[in-house]
Amino acid sequence: MEQFVIQGGYPLEGKVTPSGNKNAALPLLAACFLTEEPVRLHNVPDIQDVNAMRALLESMGVKIKTIGDHSIEVNAAHVHLADFDPDLCKRIRASILLAGPALARCGELRLPPPGGDVIGRRRVDTHILALRGLGAQAEYDRANHVFHFRSDKLKGNVILLDEASVTATENTIMAAVTAEGETILRNAASEPHIQELCQFLNILGAQIKNIGSNTLHIQGVQKLHKGEFTIGPDYLEVVSYIGAAVVTNGSIRIINAGPQYLDMISMVFNRLGVYWDVVGEDIIVPNEQQLVIEPDLGGAIPEISVMPWPAFPTDLMSIAIVVATQSRGSVLFHDWMYPSRMFFIDKLVGMGAHVVLCDPHRCIVNGPTKLYGETLESPDIRAGMSLLLAALAAEGTSIIRNVGQIERGYERVDEKLLALGARIERISESQDVLYH
Repeated sequence: MEQFVIQGGYPLEGKVTPSGNKNAALPLLAACFLTEEPVRLHNVPDIQDVNAMRALLESMGVKIKTIGDHSIEVNAAHVHLADFDPDLCKRIRASILLAGPALARCGELRLPPPGGDVIGRRRVDTHILALRGLGAQAEYDRANHVFHFRSDKLKGNVILLDEASVTATENTIMAAVTAEGETILRNAASEPHIQELCQFLNILGAQIKNIGSNTLHIQGVQKLHKGEFTIGPDYLEVVSYIGAAVVTNGSIRIINAGPQYLDMISMVFNRLGVYWDVVGEDIIVPNEQQLVIEPDLGGAIPEISVMPWPAFPTDLMSIAIVVATQSRGSVLFHDWMYPSRMFFIDKLVGMGAHVVLCDPHRCIVNGPTKLYGETLESPDIRAGMSLLLAALAAEGTSIIRNVGQIERGYERVDEKLLALGARIERISESQDVLYH
């Protein structure tokens, strides 16, 4: 096992380029299963979750080869059903994304339960209800711990998702693009990675309209063909580096940052006293941030709550909480989606943060507070990156164990931070750490 050793208190300076969007790469890889012709994907992030999805596809006969830096060619000409490794499926939540493409291409799939971050119950009911709406049979075989999906022929239908689930939206889209007739998908999620999936499928010959809205019109086609697509920047990584610059009083330029997706995120961070400039496709984060929390009318404590896109995303809640520990004032954070999202708060408190955990979904942050180095472990990807930000801001030495959790979603994070002037070292857990 490897760990990061961080000497905090050094401002970040310089330029950084975000990797491709992890949450786009995973469904795009799954969607390649829909066509017999080769597909080329560019700006694919080299991270553990993507490697796990590649392994799952390769176990089904898909050929994947590297053709350049962060570019791959996927060939699903000859595929078959597979007995998936349950441990591999447990590594990523996105394994469930194979259900839609496999039903469309093979008419059947047996899939162990998906894994992913431990942030509370993450139901798959929405996937099953939507796929049943397209004519599939979907059951959970409790005795063998496997989901069984099967269908003779998928048919278009009017589908109302019982929640705006990102992965259920993606699964339904992939199942519907080659289904017979038209599908109208209502209460669809509309995150940037869903928009990229739709754009990618249209390049392959799909007919999807109203992209970016919560009502998609999908006219089924007989087959998809070859194509090429470049994955956009990971906006979650972009905001993570914005936060890292802010909490270290640094100044960085983020190259090709996709600022068109950050409007609501910018509004929320403005309330924490954080501002950045947009120059073309780049974002410049200046030092000497205001870092004063903007109260509600009448001086009331403001509330920052997550909501479906285009509102503030749940995956950035933990980053915002760390930033708030360095802002003057009080703010209530509310993540109603996941009951374990706040389970890293005790680690921030141990570093000196003034945070009150009200219940599993809410916390109040009072800042600014000085943070001190600690030995830390991460419960999930986003909490891991947030603790890394806290360590960069802290006085003294911090150790972050189980760094693989962070690297499931962030490519070469230590190398990128080193290039910005951070004092971060990767060591094995057997090595001794010299405290300063």
